[in-house]
Amino acid sequence: MAEVTRSAGVSMQQQVATWLNKNLVQRTLLALILINAAILGLETSSAVMAAFGPPLMLLDKCILAVFVIEIALRIYAHRLAFFKDAWSLFDFSVVAIALVPASGPFAVLRALRVLRVLRVLTFVPSMKKIVGALVQSLNGMLSIAMVLGLVYYVSAVMATKLFGEAFPEWFGSLGATLYTLFQVMTLESWSMGISRPVMEQFPYAWAFFVPFILIATFTMLNLFIAVIVNAVQSMHDEEHKDEIDAQQQLQQDLVAQMQQLQAELAALRAQLPPAAKSDQG
Repeated sequence: MAEVTRSAGVSMQQQVATWLNKNLVQRTLLALILINAAILGLETSSAVMAAFGPPLMLLDKCILAVFVIEIALRIYAHRLAFFKDAWSLFDFSVVAIALVPASGPFAVLRALRVLRVLRVLTFVPSMKKIVGALVQSLNGMLSIAMVLGLVYYVSAVMATKLFGEAFPEWFGSLGATLYTLFQVMTLESWSMGISRPVMEQFPYAWAFFVPFILIATFTMLNLFIAVIVNAVQSMHDEEHKDEIDAQQQLQQDLVAQMQQLQAELAALRAQLPPAAKSDQG
């Protein structure tokens, strides 16, 4: 009897998991997330809230209730495996934040309700792939960031010593110089706003700013992009590894069959009488 009950429970879990993975259910949840995103945006308008505030808040609570039920069903279907999946934990966290009363010391959590919109990443495979690639590329990006930080520090010390006395607002301290160099790296008014005024007193200043931009902006930015692209390509290769292996195996089998056929033809030619060989020639 216990085994029957256990098997019935497992079967029910499988049915729930299968139902949650149906396209209709997934698309419905995605539509609710987008509707919820629109509601959260409308809540920022005082005029809209004054006219439609209560219905919007009621709809928001209904959608949140659907999300809670969905998370509960996923926990029931997957049990401990649910908490071992990073995307499931992400969904659980953003829904749990919305359940915390947004009052008193937790008033800041009211603004965090918009994180529910990020659940779109869970339902759109292409977005999910990009986020996964970003996570995989963190190690490489961290190494590049460390190199960039070293370049920043060396450049900041140099700029503070070179231009600090003449331009204390931009280069008067290490912190001010770091912020100024960040502005220069983003190419926001770096020439007319910073570089040319400095060059009026220090004509050689271009020899500092131009190499800094080439290294910090173009070289490092391209390295970041290269790491991310490489991670995306690696994920794509892993996803299609079976197909690639099957194609390679098929090619190897075809080559082997052709070699075998050539060997059999050569053996048949060797068995032919000399007259037949001369006729074929």
